[in-house]
Amino acid sequence: MTERKPPGVSFETWVDTQIARARERGDFDGLEGAGKPIAGLERDITAYDWAVAKARREGIETAEMLPPGLALRRERDVLPQRAARLGTEEAVRALAEDFNARVEAFWRTPQPSRWSPVPGLADVEALVEGWRRDRPAEEPAPAPPSPPVRRRWWRRRG
Repeated sequence: MTERKPPGVSFETWVDTQIARARERGDFDGLEGAGKPIAGLERDITAYDWAVAKARREGIETAEMLPPGLALRRERDVLPQRAARLGTEEAVRALAEDFNARVEAFWRTPQPSRWSPVPGLADVEALVEGWRRDRPAEEPAPAPPSPPVRRRWWRRRG
Protein backbone atom coordinates (compact mmCIF):
# COMPACT_ATOMS: atom_id res chain seq x y z
CA MET A 1 0.00 0.00 0.00
CA THR A 2 2.30 2.67 -1.28
CA GLU A 3 -0.20 4.94 -2.96
CA ARG A 4 -1.39 8.00 -1.12
CA LYS A 5 -4.99 8.76 -0.28
CA PRO A 6 -6.47 10.91 -3.02
CA PRO A 7 -7.79 14.27 -1.94
CA GLY A 8 -11.54 14.52 -1.50
CA VAL A 9 -11.97 10.81 -0.58
CA SER A 10 -12.81 9.97 2.99
CA PHE A 11 -10.28 7.89 4.85
CA GLU A 12 -12.79 5.07 5.51
CA THR A 13 -13.75 4.82 1.83
CA TRP A 14 -10.12 4.79 0.73
CA VAL A 15 -9.23 2.01 3.24
CA ASP A 16 -12.26 -0.05 2.19
CA THR A 17 -11.17 0.28 -1.43
CA GLN A 18 -7.66 -0.91 -0.59
CA ILE A 19 -9.07 -3.96 1.27
CA ALA A 20 -11.41 -4.81 -1.64
CA ARG A 21 -8.49 -4.69 -4.12
CA ALA A 22 -6.38 -6.94 -1.87
CA ARG A 23 -9.24 -9.48 -1.69
CA GLU A 24 -9.53 -9.48 -5.50
CA ARG A 25 -5.79 -10.11 -5.82
CA GLY A 26 -6.08 -12.99 -3.29
CA ASP A 27 -3.75 -11.45 -0.68
CA PHE A 28 -5.93 -12.80 2.13
CA ASP A 29 -6.22 -16.38 0.83
CA GLY A 30 -4.46 -19.11 2.85
CA LEU A 31 -3.46 -16.95 5.81
CA GLU A 32 -2.43 -18.81 8.96
CA GLY A 33 -5.24 -18.91 11.52
CA ALA A 34 -7.95 -18.02 8.97
CA GLY A 35 -11.38 -18.96 10.30
CA LYS A 36 -10.11 -19.61 13.83
CA PRO A 37 -10.90 -17.49 16.88
CA ILE A 38 -8.20 -15.15 18.14
CA ALA A 39 -6.53 -16.59 21.24
CA GLY A 40 -7.06 -14.72 24.49
CA LEU A 41 -10.21 -12.84 23.50
CA GLU A 42 -12.51 -15.06 25.55
CA ARG A 43 -11.78 -13.17 28.80
CA ASP A 44 -11.58 -9.57 29.83
CA ILE A 45 -7.99 -8.45 30.26
CA THR A 46 -7.48 -5.75 32.84
CA ALA A 47 -4.58 -3.34 32.94
CA TYR A 48 -3.20 -5.35 35.87
CA ASP A 49 -3.30 -8.61 33.86
CA TRP A 50 -1.57 -6.92 30.96
CA ALA A 51 1.16 -5.43 33.18
CA VAL A 52 1.86 -8.76 34.90
CA ALA A 53 1.99 -10.63 31.58
CA LYS A 54 4.31 -8.00 30.10
CA ALA A 55 6.62 -8.13 33.14
CA ARG A 56 6.82 -11.93 32.93
CA ARG A 57 7.62 -11.78 29.20
CA GLU A 58 10.38 -9.26 29.93
CA GLY A 59 11.79 -11.39 32.76
CA ILE A 60 10.96 -8.89 35.50
CA GLU A 61 10.06 -10.22 38.93
CA THR A 62 6.53 -9.07 39.68
CA ALA A 63 7.44 -8.37 43.32
CA GLU A 64 9.61 -5.50 42.05
CA MET A 65 6.44 -3.78 40.82
CA LEU A 66 4.95 -3.41 44.32
CA PRO A 67 4.67 0.00 45.95
CA PRO A 68 7.33 0.60 48.64
CA GLY A 69 5.07 -0.12 51.63
CA LEU A 70 3.88 -3.44 50.23
CA ALA A 71 7.40 -4.36 49.14
CA LEU A 72 8.61 -3.88 52.71
CA ARG A 73 5.71 -5.95 54.07
CA ARG A 74 6.54 -8.74 51.63
CA GLU A 75 10.21 -8.56 52.59
CA ARG A 76 9.27 -8.86 56.27
CA ASP A 77 7.31 -12.02 55.43
CA VAL A 78 10.38 -13.65 53.85
CA LEU A 79 12.88 -12.56 56.52
CA PRO A 80 12.82 -15.99 58.26
CA GLN A 81 13.74 -17.76 55.01
CA ARG A 82 16.55 -15.29 54.37
CA ALA A 83 17.78 -15.65 57.96
CA ALA A 84 17.82 -19.46 57.66
CA ARG A 85 20.55 -19.16 55.01
CA LEU A 86 22.82 -17.12 57.28
CA GLY A 87 25.53 -18.74 59.35
CA THR A 88 25.83 -16.62 62.46
CA GLU A 89 23.53 -14.97 64.96
CA GLU A 90 25.25 -11.63 64.35
CA ALA A 91 24.39 -11.86 60.65
CA VAL A 92 20.73 -12.56 61.47
CA ARG A 93 20.62 -9.57 63.85
CA ALA A 94 22.26 -7.36 61.21
CA LEU A 95 19.68 -8.49 58.63
CA ALA A 96 16.76 -7.63 60.93
CA GLU A 97 18.26 -4.32 62.05
CA ASP A 98 18.91 -3.29 58.44
CA PHE A 99 15.28 -4.07 57.59
CA ASN A 100 14.05 -2.07 60.59
CA ALA A 101 16.23 0.89 59.61
CA ARG A 102 14.67 0.90 56.12
CA VAL A 103 11.16 0.69 57.60
CA GLU A 104 11.88 3.65 59.89
CA ALA A 105 13.19 5.62 56.90
CA PHE A 106 9.95 4.75 55.06
CA TRP A 107 7.93 6.04 58.02
CA ARG A 108 9.73 9.39 57.83
CA THR A 109 9.03 9.74 54.09
CA PRO A 110 5.79 11.50 53.08
CA GLN A 111 3.47 9.10 51.28
CA PRO A 112 1.41 9.99 48.20
CA SER A 113 -1.79 8.80 49.84
CA ARG A 114 -3.00 8.49 53.38
CA TRP A 115 -4.13 4.96 52.50
CA SER A 116 -0.62 3.82 51.59
CA PRO A 117 0.26 0.55 53.33
CA VAL A 118 2.44 1.01 56.39
CA PRO A 119 4.88 -1.81 57.11
CA GLY A 120 5.74 -2.83 60.65
CA LEU A 121 9.10 -3.49 62.21
CA ALA A 122 10.59 -6.96 62.38
CA ASP A 123 10.94 -8.50 65.84
CA VAL A 124 14.70 -9.03 66.03
CA GLU A 125 14.62 -11.33 69.06
CA ALA A 126 11.85 -13.52 67.60
CA LEU A 127 13.78 -13.79 64.32
CA VAL A 128 16.97 -14.80 66.14
CA GLU A 129 15.06 -17.29 68.31
CA GLY A 130 13.44 -18.83 65.24
CA TRP A 131 16.84 -19.01 63.56
CA ARG A 132 18.28 -20.84 66.59
CA ARG A 133 15.31 -23.20 66.80
CA ASP A 134 15.35 -24.09 63.10
CA ARG A 135 19.09 -24.62 62.83
CA PRO A 136 20.16 -28.22 62.74
CA ALA A 137 21.75 -29.27 66.00
CA GLU A 138 25.45 -28.90 65.68
CA GLU A 139 27.20 -32.15 66.40
CA PRO A 140 29.99 -31.82 68.93
CA ALA A 141 33.41 -31.91 67.42
CA PRO A 142 34.97 -35.35 67.76
CA ALA A 143 37.54 -35.62 70.51
CA PRO A 144 41.08 -35.82 69.24
CA PRO A 145 42.40 -39.36 69.26
CA SER A 146 44.27 -40.20 72.41
CA PRO A 147 47.96 -40.88 71.97
CA PRO A 148 48.84 -44.57 71.85
CA VAL A 149 49.74 -46.09 75.18
CA ARG A 150 53.44 -46.84 75.35
CA ARG A 151 54.31 -50.03 77.03
CA ARG A 152 57.61 -50.50 78.58
CA TRP A 153 59.89 -52.99 76.91
CA TRP A 154 59.96 -55.34 79.88
CA ARG A 155 56.12 -55.56 79.89
CA ARG A 156 55.91 -56.52 76.25
CA ARG A 157 57.48 -59.91 76.81
CA GLY A 158 55.08 -61.31 79.25
